[in-house]
Amino acid sequence: MPDRLAGGIASAFSVCVRGSMVRISKVYTKTGDDGTTGLIGGMRVSKADPRVEAYGTVDEANACVGLAVVAAEGAGAGDIVDLLRSVQHDLFDAGADLATPVVTGEGRSLRITPAQTERLERAIDAHNAGLPALTSFVLPGGSALGAALHLARTVVRRAERCAVALRSHDPAATSEEMVRYLNRLSDLLFVLGRVANARAAGDVLWKPGANRGECGGAG
Repeated sequence: MPDRLAGGIASAFSVCVRGSMVRISKVYTKTGDDGTTGLIGGMRVSKADPRVEAYGTVDEANACVGLAVVAAEGAGAGDIVDLLRSVQHDLFDAGADLATPVVTGEGRSLRITPAQTERLERAIDAHNAGLPALTSFVLPGGSALGAALHLARTVVRRAERCAVALRSHDPAATSEEMVRYLNRLSDLLFVLGRVANARAAGDVLWKPGANRGECGGAG
């Protein structure tokens, strides 16, 4: 999430929760030129802070999901397009969640909710139901859409690791539901990658030791 979202318009997310849309009128603020950024609530921290790393990686994951949306549009996979677009909205919620340290009596802060995680679980179950059982691990690829979904999956998994690290660093101020949501989202993206490939040429499966030679390679 850019500095202008987490810093310069920190109050905008609280306005959004009340039903108004966020309005951005200026791209740069210069307030981050000293290497700091503002969290929602006003606290300024280093841009190398684990919290900034976490919501910045969520922003990166959202960009990768956007690439997958474009690939899904090109593949005519309207069901995947719709699902991924809803995920992109969730990931902006996730950025706001991570940029807002949890405090006692915080009121209506924008947080990832169990309902959002459960929606992903239902989507996983629905899309996985028609897939054949795997006989090996899946190599990222298979189709343009499948590759884009696997790329998004790996970046979401990195965002999850960042959120876990943040929970270890600052557990009381970091949402536990956020970690569950990111964990489930990477699973969903894996399943959607398999769905995309099932509609194309199929999954590419890992062949252990495929390039070692018949004798197991050089000693």
